[in-house]
Amino acid sequence: MRDISLIIRRVWKSTVMLTALSVLIVSATQAQDVVEGRKIFKDKCSSCHQLDRNSTGPALTAKVNELDEAFTIKWVRNWKALVDAGDKQAIEAAKFSPSEMTTFPQLTDDQIKNVIAYAKAGEPKKEAVAGEGTGEAASTGVSDFSIAGIVAIILISIAVLVILGRAIKMLERLILQKQGVVLAEEENVSLATGVRRLFKNKKFVFFFILCLVVSLGSFGWMGMWNTGVHTGYQPVQPIKFSHELHAGTNKIDCQYCHAGAFKSKNSTIPSVNVCMNCHKSVQATEKYNGEISPEIQKIYTAIGYDPATLTYDKTKEKPVEWVRVHNLPDFAYFNHSQHVVVGEQAIRKEKGLKPNEPVCFACHGPVDTMEEIYQFSPLTMKWCINCHKDAEVSGKDNAFYAKVIAAHEKIKKGEKITPALLGGLECGKCHY
Repeated sequence: MRDISLIIRRVWKSTVMLTALSVLIVSATQAQDVVEGRKIFKDKCSSCHQLDRNSTGPALTAKVNELDEAFTIKWVRNWKALVDAGDKQAIEAAKFSPSEMTTFPQLTDDQIKNVIAYAKAGEPKKEAVAGEGTGEAASTGVSDFSIAGIVAIILISIAVLVILGRAIKMLERLILQKQGVVLAEEENVSLATGVRRLFKNKKFVFFFILCLVVSLGSFGWMGMWNTGVHTGYQPVQPIKFSHELHAGTNKIDCQYCHAGAFKSKNSTIPSVNVCMNCHKSVQATEKYNGEISPEIQKIYTAIGYDPATLTYDKTKEKPVEWVRVHNLPDFAYFNHSQHVVVGEQAIRKEKGLKPNEPVCFACHGPVDTMEEIYQFSPLTMKWCINCHKDAEVSGKDNAFYAKVIAAHEKIKKGEKITPALLGGLECGKCHY
């Protein structure tokens, strides 16, 4: 009996250590699943699926909650095989849209489960940013899965400790009874008294404080790590410009409006004149009972345009006060043209962009599916560095890198190298 008591005590200690380690890793493990699932969804699914509404495909959140996970994995990997095999559920699901869904045999079970986890968790909720009366920002704190996991582990651990404690006490009483020791009857104590006694147990107090420190430390670390990261930030704009309509439905190239991205540091905000190239004629009157769309009317008001007389009144011009979405710190230098032109091939290969997708999607996400623009990527230094580590630079069909490689060859031969040869005459080197 004594050996059993010692074994239980050892198990109790192991349980405490395993629980503490589980609390440390559960948040990171489960949160990462959702993050990876979000990336896979944006890369491979967002062109046809939305989380909260039907598109080419059904609303994904409702669908994954409705379907069995095992079936969903088989469906995503090769839905055609299920339909050909006569699976009734697959045949019914295939009737949703005449468009055939792409099969993804290359995705593993874990990757598909990550997409399912993201679909169930949804996009980060947007909360008002302190000091921004007209803006919103996404809270990218600890996920619901992480919180539920930590709470569940703590509750299970407490239950295990209580059960083990009672088992040890019972075994000790049996040992004493066999030794002939007369024991007094156990008194019935109230819940409050039991809790007070529990907190007088030094081992329990140590375990409780450990769980508290680990939990608070995890929340604090996640909070500090995400400070200044505004993924999901979506301010309210003065004109509800739909990127989904313009870049998605109408297939307007990004650089038609943001012409600066191709040739300068900044992508530039398009002037209202660019809008008027189309909206002088396009007024969406069919959707508003013959009246001009309220959002298009805002463009006319900003430029002082009278659609009845087709004239402009400069005295009525008012600038459109767009709210900036992507905002890097002042000490961070980013050149759009360097990435859009010089780095296009490397970025496309690294991010796995399709030939018909603009290179802008690599950082700004699937803009053609956004009703209103929001910050898709974290834009942190780590995020940029990881891309710079992984992107493959090639001098083939790239004049910029061809010059750099040629310069290195000259260095190897001991020939003269000048700053001009290394890009020292580029305006952006000095003029930010």
